[in-house]
Amino acid sequence: MLEDLKKTTWKLNLELPKNNLITMTSGNVSARDPQTNLVVIKPSGIAYEDLQPEDMIVVNMEGEIIEGTYKPSVDTKTHLYVYRNRPDVHGVVHTHSPYATSFAVIGREIPPVTTVVCDIFGGPVPVGPYARIGGNEIGKAIVEHIGDSTAILLQNHGVFTIGKTAKEAVKAAVVVEDVAKIIHLAQQKGDPIVIPAEEVQREHEFYQTAYGQ
Repeated sequence: MLEDLKKTTWKLNLELPKNNLITMTSGNVSARDPQTNLVVIKPSGIAYEDLQPEDMIVVNMEGEIIEGTYKPSVDTKTHLYVYRNRPDVHGVVHTHSPYATSFAVIGREIPPVTTVVCDIFGGPVPVGPYARIGGNEIGKAIVEHIGDSTAILLQNHGVFTIGKTAKEAVKAAVVVEDVAKIIHLAQQKGDPIVIPAEEVQREHEFYQTAYGQ
């Protein structure tokens, strides 16, 4: 079932440790199939180096396991809440990447101080409130506070990113961590210069219409 999507989701999950976005078994990538509305997500607590495509779990929008041997990620309810409330989203990523999460633990958004923030996020990466793990609280916080961005920080927790595809969501997760690291390094030298809002919008629109083939 959904063999191609399971293989894609497996490969994208492996991008998280490859890009230093997670430690041990934390973090996850999910993908929603646009035809069936079923969701493929990483199993809970399995080491990334041990994962295989057939280990990916298929669930429906109510969280019922349709196919899979293992338990799905403990963040499955969060992913499904986002999918149910954002029909445009077909990929969700969660990480605790250290530089971006350092902003989350002080409740501070990531400002648009590089053009890539304008390109990918269209403005500051917002920070949402603290929310309890295990239910719909985190998903609700994401939906209510992410706005038009493809990334959000949740206070005292970590990073969530979304995309039209899971690949786009993974790219956003990599970029938000890279930008947070750049800001951290810049702050050792002085105060980063924030790009004006009108230029952020212009840059974002240009990137969305001109970048790629």
